[in-house]
Amino acid sequence: METQVEAARSGRITSTCQTIAALEGLDHETMRKRVAEGSVVFMVREDVALGIGKGLRTKVNVNLGTSTHACDPTEEIMKVEIAERHGADTITDLSMGGDISAIRKMVFDHSTLPVCTVPLYQAVAENGLADLREDDIIKALRTQVLEGVGSVILHCVDNRTLKSVLKKERILGVVSRGGSIMGAYMMRNRCENPFIEHFETVLSLLKSQDVVLSLGNTVRSGCIHDGWDRAQILEMKGNANLARKAHEAGVQVIIEGCGGHMRADRIASTVRRYKKTSPSPLFVAGPLPLDIAMGYDHIAGAVGASIASGAGADYLCYITPAEHLGLPNPEQVREGLIAFKIAAHIGDSMKYGISEKDAALSRKRVAFDLAGQIPHAIDTIRAEELCPSSGPCTMCGNFCPIRIMRGYAGKKHL
Repeated sequence: METQVEAARSGRITSTCQTIAALEGLDHETMRKRVAEGSVVFMVREDVALGIGKGLRTKVNVNLGTSTHACDPTEEIMKVEIAERHGADTITDLSMGGDISAIRKMVFDHSTLPVCTVPLYQAVAENGLADLREDDIIKALRTQVLEGVGSVILHCVDNRTLKSVLKKERILGVVSRGGSIMGAYMMRNRCENPFIEHFETVLSLLKSQDVVLSLGNTVRSGCIHDGWDRAQILEMKGNANLARKAHEAGVQVIIEGCGGHMRADRIASTVRRYKKTSPSPLFVAGPLPLDIAMGYDHIAGAVGASIASGAGADYLCYITPAEHLGLPNPEQVREGLIAFKIAAHIGDSMKYGISEKDAALSRKRVAFDLAGQIPHAIDTIRAEELCPSSGPCTMCGNFCPIRIMRGYAGKKHL
């Protein structure tokens, strides 16, 4: 099949390109050029078409999925439904417990959004790290690609980068789950990363279904004291090189970077460093600008994500209040998603200018139209829950500043 990259390079504007251009308010030719250069990717699932990248609205991903210690497929489906209802752009199923294939099917059945996966998770969960083989990893990738996922996250850390991070005296070492699994596999088998060794096979599989390759952020920092180091530079450059090869082969690609934990004053410069290294859309998990917000990491993460998005990040992976503590429950998924939708909106206001949606809500506010504000809110459900059913706002009561000053507007007073 002809991929979106191949079509764009040939000068053809696909129906998907037209749809996303209309959704994003860009002309068709500009969108085509950005796909051709690799700065924009499309994820398509039946009637849903999503664009990620340069000049487009910042998108938000929701992670969910079971673990070896917590496996309740019914609760995961509740999370899927919440993610869709509250405006997630993509869902990533990270399941590693229970019947993983069946859970993934349930995710597809209960959502219309593009679904992303980490094939390595299923491979290691079903075979065990000690018995994991190269064929198991490629098989899991092939299976999930053929099932219709929108993107796969592959941790392509090489031996040079792995040795560099292991030599570094970090407090938390490697905190990427997929990266740690792949690193352990490489050390146990004394081999290179199979995704790198068989990169042509990987690209052939992805190209067959036009699945987006997301290059994982293995050596991100796990705390703000584990700052930017040589391993992160090596991974950034390595992923940029793999992204270039993938794009040349006609495969759409995203780079994950600037994720994990990072000092607030270094987030923007790190994002710009990634964007200078590669034109590929940048996917950021967090970042968290402090380590001590346990129970409120969704708020801390949203602060970091606002800075990252404003500096040029294209795609955010949400964080929930349960981060570092356990799997989130459905309500925590909602809280994390809304926090990161706020972050994305702030970032877009920094990149593209303030939104008319903010002005529309403000006009309703100055008209004392409480109900009229609700449709413009990021979380309309929460806004409606808090909105008084009758009577004036109870915050200021009889001393509303807008009413007070309105009474004196146009009058002359000493």
